[in-house]
Amino acid sequence: MAENKLKTPCKAVVIGGSAGSIEVLLKLLPALPSVLSFTVIIVVHRKNSAESSLANLLSLKTAVPIQEVEDKDAVLPGSMYLAPADYHLLIEKQGVFSLDNSEKVNYSRPSLDVTFESAADVYGPAMVGILLSGANADGTAGLKAVKNAGGVIVAQKPETAMSGFMPQQAILNTPIDFILDVNELIEFVRSLNTAS
Repeated sequence: MAENKLKTPCKAVVIGGSAGSIEVLLKLLPALPSVLSFTVIIVVHRKNSAESSLANLLSLKTAVPIQEVEDKDAVLPGSMYLAPADYHLLIEKQGVFSLDNSEKVNYSRPSLDVTFESAADVYGPAMVGILLSGANADGTAGLKAVKNAGGVIVAQKPETAMSGFMPQQAILNTPIDFILDVNELIEFVRSLNTAS
């Protein structure tokens, strides 16, 4: 695979998705090593219901426990975080998360755009934004913000997604750095890790 294109060591990988993305996460996250040099932030469109145990489900499969974010939690390197249902997830420059229950963006709360844009402001060229399977256009504007801040942006190959609309919208509207299937995505994220 091509070099990851980051000009500076990666500090954050923000992964966003909707319909069909949990299946990808269940393959990607367990393939990551137990020691990470960057923070992983996951935002998935979901309702506050039975899926509220999503962090537990994902943690059963991963070497690094996944924490569902609470307001003002510190953002720690080497950790994995999941946006809670019904809240926009923002990252503040002081290195803490902020939860916001303002209006939905792209019919969604949490909105991928909100988190990508917030992370781009904080991490700039030291971040990667990854957009997975989904059925609306949320994430496209956020990936543009990541790209404009100097970060690297990745979309799942639409033909490999359960719902290819979301990555396809990003590909049509933004100069995506990498368009990857799940196995390529695993290899790419592993390549970002500088921890041993």
